[in-house]
Amino acid sequence: MNNSKHGCNSCGCGYCCSGFCRAENIEIETRQVVVDFLYVNHGACELCQETEKNLEEAINSISNVLELADIEVVINKINVDTEELAIKYKFSASSAIRVDGRNIKMELREMPCSSKKEGLHCWVWPYKGKEYIVPPATLIAEGLLRSIFGHEYEINEDNEYIIPENLKKFMQL
Repeated sequence: MNNSKHGCNSCGCGYCCSGFCRAENIEIETRQVVVDFLYVNHGACELCQETEKNLEEAINSISNVLELADIEVVINKINVDTEELAIKYKFSASSAIRVDGRNIKMELREMPCSSKKEGLHCWVWPYKGKEYIVPPATLIAEGLLRSIFGHEYEINEDNEYIIPENLKKFMQL
């Protein structure tokens, strides 16, 4: 076994033996991932606040994996309080969690929100045979990992966005 700088050097690391590189010599370029937490009426909505708490818990729980993969996470907390923002983010219900513009969970359905504002809808998050009005941290962690590493849920940018009537009505209140 030749572990000196005089090995195969096929990759340029200078520490090859039998054509295989040693892992400690690999340089990985940091990748930035943007996580958007989109919500409406955060201050008055306990569900949004709980979802935000679970998002933070989920990111903390997978931080070692992200660090090992040299992935930097940037979190944007976006209060979608105007029609313009709803259109910009193609927002239909609160709260939404997206990685690089893709929803972390595509199996969602809407329900009237428990906030005091009429017309607002929130997501129901199906997970492991149950439905949640606040996504559990484990659901969020799985969705983040799938979205960051799997890119399963691609947004079709060709589809024209139409703001839902209930959200339009809510924004005009």
